[in-house]
Amino acid sequence: MGIASINPATGETIQTFEPLTDEAIALKLDQAQHAFERYRTIPFSQRAQWLSAAAQILEHEKEQFGKLMTLEMGKPIGPSIAEVEKSAWVCRYYAENAEKFLAPVAIETDASQSYVIYQPLGIVLAVMPWNFPFWQVFRFLAPALMAGNVGLLKHASNVPQSALAIEDICRRAGFPAGVFQTLLIGADKVAQIVNDDRVKAATLTGSEPAGASLAAACGKQIKKTVLELGGSDPFIVMESANLDEAVSTAVTARMINSGQSCIAAKRFIVQESIADEFLTRLVDKYAALKVGDPLQRDTQIGPLATASILHEIAHQVQLCQEAGGKVLIGGDPSALPTYADPRLKHGNFYPPTIVVDVPIDAAIAQEEIFGPVAMVFRVPDVEAAIRLANHSPFGLGSSAWTNIDSERDRFIQDIEAGCVFINGMVKSDPRLPFGGIKRSGYGRELGEPGIREFVNIKTVWVK
Repeated sequence: MGIASINPATGETIQTFEPLTDEAIALKLDQAQHAFERYRTIPFSQRAQWLSAAAQILEHEKEQFGKLMTLEMGKPIGPSIAEVEKSAWVCRYYAENAEKFLAPVAIETDASQSYVIYQPLGIVLAVMPWNFPFWQVFRFLAPALMAGNVGLLKHASNVPQSALAIEDICRRAGFPAGVFQTLLIGADKVAQIVNDDRVKAATLTGSEPAGASLAAACGKQIKKTVLELGGSDPFIVMESANLDEAVSTAVTARMINSGQSCIAAKRFIVQESIADEFLTRLVDKYAALKVGDPLQRDTQIGPLATASILHEIAHQVQLCQEAGGKVLIGGDPSALPTYADPRLKHGNFYPPTIVVDVPIDAAIAQEEIFGPVAMVFRVPDVEAAIRLANHSPFGLGSSAWTNIDSERDRFIQDIEAGCVFINGMVKSDPRLPFGGIKRSGYGRELGEPGIREFVNIKTVWVK
C-alpha cells in the first residue's frame, strides 16, 4: 500500500510514495549507526552551529513550509507559518542551552571525585503525528541531536512531504549524512525497527493505542520510551474570572489547529452562577468563526485532516446526543458554505460545535474529541470543578480561570495533569517541560528535563 499526501480541503491526491522495503530500512539503520559512532564525539559547539542553521532555513522558508503543511493536513495558513517559526525557536533554544543542560555535575561524597555526566544513547526512533507536522518533530529533533543522539523519523502516513522536507532541512543545515533520516513506512514496520539492537529508545506522540503498541514493543526489548498521548483538557471558569478574557481564550483554546490538538481545551467546566452568560458569549463567538479554504488568510477553521476523523467526530457528537446532550450550535456539516462550494465540497469540514448536558459518566464524556467540538458542564463550586476535571482517564493539560488566591492554589495542587495554566491557555514552550500523566503518557519533552530523557545519566566515582 502506498503512502499519500491528500489535500483534506478538496480530497485531491497531491503525491503518492512507495513505502520503504525491508532492505531499504536495513540500509538506513546501518547509516544511522555509522553516523552515531562519529557524531557522538562532535562537540556541542558544532552541533549548535548545524541546529542554528536549521533554524535559519526554517525562518527564511517559513511561507513555503507553511503552505506544505496546509496542503497536507489542512491547518489554516497563518497557524502553519507560526508553527514553522516555533520550530525555529526550539532549534535556537537547544542550540544555546544544551551544553549547559548536559554539563557534568559534581557531587560531594567519600570519593576523591564524584560526578554525573550525560552521554547519548544512540539511535532514537520518533513516531510522530500529523497534527503539528513540523513542531512535533523539531521538539524531538532539537534536544535529541544536541545530546549527540541520531534520529529516525516515522511520521504519520498522511504527511510524507513534511517528513521528507524535515530530513532535507537537516541535510542542508550541515548535519552529517545519517544523523536524521525519514522512514516512509507503515505502522506495521515499527516493531521491526524497535527490535533492532542498534535502536536504543523511542518516543511517540499520538493516540493511546499507538502509544500502548510502541511501549509494548519497547518493553519486550527493555528500551526507554517517552509517550505523549491524548488529552481531554479541562478549562475551568469560576465566577471571579475575567469573563471577557476567559470566553475569548476559550474559543482559541478549543479551536487551535481546527480542534485537532492534544492540549486543546475540550471540557469546559463553568461555575453555575456565570454559566448562562458564558454560554451565550461562547455561542456568539463560535457563530462568527470562518470555516473555509485553509490557504485563505482570513480562514479560522480548516478541514479535519482525514475523512475518517470527520466521520469519527460526527459519530461522537451523535453519541453525545444519545447520552442526553444538547447541541447549541453546529453539528451539521451540510450547513457550512464549504458544502456548496464546488472546490471544497469533498473536503473534511466540520462546524464549530457546542454540546451541553452530557452526563459526566457517559462513555463519550470520557473520550477525547479531536475536532472543533466543545462539551460544557456546570458546577456549583471549586470542589465540584476539581472533581469533574479529574474525572477523566487523561491528564495532559489544564486551564483554570479565577481571581481568588485560595481557588488558584487548589487548582495548582489538586488538578491531575502534567501542567496547569492559571488565567491562560495551555501551550507548549521550549523553556518548560511538557508531558502528561495517567493515560496521557509519561516522560517529558522540552525544557531541561526533555533533553535528559534520551541520555545515559552516568555516575562517576574516583578514589
